[in-house]
Formats: sequence, structure tokens, C-alpha cells
Amino acid sequence: MLAILAPGQGAQTPGFLRPWLEDTAVRDELGALSEVAGIDLAHYGTEADAEQIRATDIAQPLLVAAGLVGGRALLAEAPVPDAIAGHSVGEITAAALAGVLSPADAMAFVAARGRGMAAASALRPTSMMAVVGGVPEQVSTAIEAAGLTAANNNGRGQIVAAGTVEQLAELSANPPARARLIQLSVAGAFHTVHMRPAVAALDELASALSTAAPTTRLLSNADGAVIDDGAEVLRRLVRQVANPVRWDLCLDTLAELGVTGVLELPPSGTLTGIAKRNLKGAALFNLNTPDQLTDARAFMADHTEVAA
Repeated sequence: MLAILAPGQGAQTPGFLRPWLEDTAVRDELGALSEVAGIDLAHYGTEADAEQIRATDIAQPLLVAAGLVGGRALLAEAPVPDAIAGHSVGEITAAALAGVLSPADAMAFVAARGRGMAAASALRPTSMMAVVGGVPEQVSTAIEAAGLTAANNNGRGQIVAAGTVEQLAELSANPPARARLIQLSVAGAFHTVHMRPAVAALDELASALSTAAPTTRLLSNADGAVIDDGAEVLRRLVRQVANPVRWDLCLDTLAELGVTGVLELPPSGTLTGIAKRNLKGAALFNLNTPDQLTDARAFMADHTEVAA
């Protein structure tokens, strides 16, 4: 049983797309996606520095584009995965690779998402902080006491708190016992009420997009459920902007399905790291460069239930 995972914001690093652009077809595909997004994805994936690609309206289209070019290159000669899921903005990558949205519509959606969330973030200084370790009940209590939202539940031992910088300072001053706090390099309190201004514009855009049923099991960040209706997938993508990411529930679903192999799309490493702690015994594969495609396809063939 094979699952493909698409990473979310924060996974990007300077120059991570450079190896992929050695292929003419990938350069052309990225150029077409750049036209839709309205930004030069090749530039941001090869030449821009860490601060430039940290910006929400740049990072989100860049990550989805990377997942699309890497995923489409992989799946062109590989079996259909048994399940696919994406973390936060990676849900858009997953939806496109599962056939729910066309690549162009996925890019139009994520570009609007990134702009809307960047604008919402500019209304008031907000951010996010990972809480690693601690007793779960005490962690939840400390987050709530500071007025924060548990915006990402990433499974065993990691919850991401989000809210105003003042609320995050309150959490830092009163941390839960035996927990480590890590300030994240993000520009806003994503997946909280602070992102509600971004939802209306996305809702309007979504009404003009066409959807299809997923070609494989597609998991939702809202509750870990497998969603088999394309229109419902899109509705959930809109709502998820201002609601918590329950990656823990996605991990529970993958465990219940009996997943034996997990492959993360570029830029990979974050979600396989989480899977290592939560999906004991599952084999892991980080796809980051095109020279890994042959090995990645062999990994898929070893773990996919019914090879194409």
C-alpha cells in the first residue's frame, strides 16, 4: 500500500528546483504554470534567496508547481498510488495529481490563495510556533490559555500554535512543561480565524473551476477522510484556509489503510520525518531530484497494491 505526500509551506529552500530545470519539458511546463500564477517560478525556484521564497504569495505557488512537475514526471511511468495527501497548501498539489483539478486551475487557485493569505497576514502581525513534546493535554491547555489556535496537529509530539505575536509571546512566557517551542518562519497565522478575509475571494474563484472525481484515495486535512467527490474536495480546499490542519487524522487514515510505503514529493523530507514517528515500519522515500525518478518508481512498484 503506497501513499504519496505533498509538502506544505516552509519546506522550500533556495535553489531546490534547479536540478529539475535541466529538462526542457519541465522548463516548458514550469513556464506555462508561471503564466497562470503571474510570477516567474523558475527564478524563485533557482535564484531567489530564502527571504524571497518565504513570502506567502511566492512560496505557495512555488511549492505546488514543484509538486506538480515532480509528481507528473514520476507518475508518467509509474503505477497509480493507493493514496495521496498533501499538508496545507500541499492539498492543492494532491488534488491536481489525483485529477480533481487541472494543473492550470490548481495554479490559479493557489496563486489566489497565496495572495489572499498574504493580504490577510498584513492586517495584523501574526505568526506560528511549533510546540514539540510535552503532555498533549497540557500543551492544548497552554495554547488555549494564550488565546492561540492549534492550527496544525502534526501527529505524535508536534502541534503548531498560531495567533497574534502578543499571544505567541504569552505562550513563550508560559510554555507547557517538557515542551520545546520553535518559532516558524512564516508570515501569518495560517489556518485560523485571521485568514477568514482570504476565504471569500477563493470561494468566488472556486465557483468557476471544473472538478472531477479523484483517480485514487484522496485524503482531506479537515478530518483525514477519503473524499471521492471532486466538488467536495474543492469546497474543503476553500474552507481549510481558515481552519486547522488535522494531519494527525490523515496519518491515522494512512495507518488504517495499511500503508507500507510513503513517498514525499519535492521539496521532501518534512512529511517523511513526521511519518517516521507516526507510521512505524513504513518504508520512506524522499524525492528531491530527477535523477531519483527510476528508484522512486521502483519504490512505488514495490508498495503499490495493484501496479498499472
